[in-house]
Amino acid sequence: MEGTAVDVFQISPSHSWIYPTVILCLFGFFSMLKPSEPFLIPYLSGPDKNLTSAEITNEIFPVWTYSYLVLLLPVFILTDYIRYKPVIVLQGISFIVTWLLLLFGQGVKAMQAVEFFYGMVSATEVAYYAYIYSVVSPEHYQRVSGCCRSVTLVAYTAASVLAQLLVSLANLSYFYLNVITLASVSVAFLVSLSLPMPKKSMFFHANPSKEAPPKPPGKDAFLEGPPKDQGPVCQGLFTISGNLDDDQLSSPKPGNVALRAFVQWFQDLKECYSSKRLFYWSLWWAFSTAGFNQVLNYVQILWDYKAPSSQNSSIYNGAVEAIGTFGGAVAAFAVGYVKVNWDLLGELALGIFSVVNSGSLFLMHYAANIWACYAGYLIFKSSYMLLITIAVFQIAVNLGVERYALVFGINTFIALVIQTIITVIVVDPRGLNLPVSIQFLVYGSYFAFIAGIFLMRSIYIICSAICQNEVQSSAGSQNPDGPHSEHLEGPRKVTMGTRL
Repeated sequence: MEGTAVDVFQISPSHSWIYPTVILCLFGFFSMLKPSEPFLIPYLSGPDKNLTSAEITNEIFPVWTYSYLVLLLPVFILTDYIRYKPVIVLQGISFIVTWLLLLFGQGVKAMQAVEFFYGMVSATEVAYYAYIYSVVSPEHYQRVSGCCRSVTLVAYTAASVLAQLLVSLANLSYFYLNVITLASVSVAFLVSLSLPMPKKSMFFHANPSKEAPPKPPGKDAFLEGPPKDQGPVCQGLFTISGNLDDDQLSSPKPGNVALRAFVQWFQDLKECYSSKRLFYWSLWWAFSTAGFNQVLNYVQILWDYKAPSSQNSSIYNGAVEAIGTFGGAVAAFAVGYVKVNWDLLGELALGIFSVVNSGSLFLMHYAANIWACYAGYLIFKSSYMLLITIAVFQIAVNLGVERYALVFGINTFIALVIQTIITVIVVDPRGLNLPVSIQFLVYGSYFAFIAGIFLMRSIYIICSAICQNEVQSSAGSQNPDGPHSEHLEGPRKVTMGTRL
């Protein structure tokens, strides 16, 4: 009997990933099942709220950007410290408050409060993807992450299709779309209460007695951690000062743990961004995500400008969002089967598709027809989702879980800072206060600037690779008995740098 009990105790942890994964996927599904979102602007500008386009554009929507920026870093730190679940629950509460205010609040101030709480929703989203790393074993990371991301995509597409059917066929009021959304996010909140509380986290509550998850072969030397005789990688969080004795390591003071975690974050970021390859992928990620979020935030206002709902125009926002999300998902899935030397041609792809993004935004600006505007948005969204998938992989391929979360968190923060600057200059009444049609001319020019940077850099990389290949070929032909020349396959992955 004792042997059986021991076997059960040893086997059960290997299956413990199933329950939290199912609960987390349910939370993700219901939190993203929001049929009201594709028709938010017609709802706000319609008889329910009777807000003007200028009030929505210049006074209400910027509050989301500002609140998201203010809340992101504190929430990012707090998420790891209090071990994820409380932040997921807080996100569920913020969802409910957002839609209660959206349903029953009136006036600009109430809608600004809506945007503040939705900023809280956005800031706490980091806990959804970070939670799983604290409750499942490393061999399940990829499977569980895929499930969590896929279910949110399915939910968003389903909600957009449902919204379009209810509006076009059942002639349902936008108010009741928000009622359905409130019911859905309320279910998400109740589901979040069932999540098991993690016993550890990636930074503040890391367990130095356990080995870090194994990394695939062929990664950069300094990211593979210290030599085996120096102990596990995760002990780095507790040994960076170099002067701590074993008693301090076994029971460190909370203040010391926090300080060591912050210093470790700084050192990790310094090492990661010292790689030119990772730096430029992160740069594109931050700048493009800022532009993408800005377009996403104001595109419905542009659609309403091109085909005002007050003139009883047929509105197909839900169908467009569904097609755009599905098309982006297909493009992102297909990229996994494309064999490309991303080291050599990756930045060329970033430049070319940034040109596509810029062109689609110019189309949305200049097109008088709403269908042309819809087409531009579909191209823009699919192109971005394709490229962000490549960028995510290129950044994450050489990073452990801790650095993956940290780099992505910093990239998100930088993107938000850039978006805030754009909002202050372009949208805010204290800035240029541009009308929405002119805004999209600015956004198109913004992506053209990004395209120019990466096209010039890609030309430099390709020319350097060709010259280096010629030099190596020449050296090999002059000294056939000497050391073998390396075949050039693009910039070497050792560009991640050496240990500082």
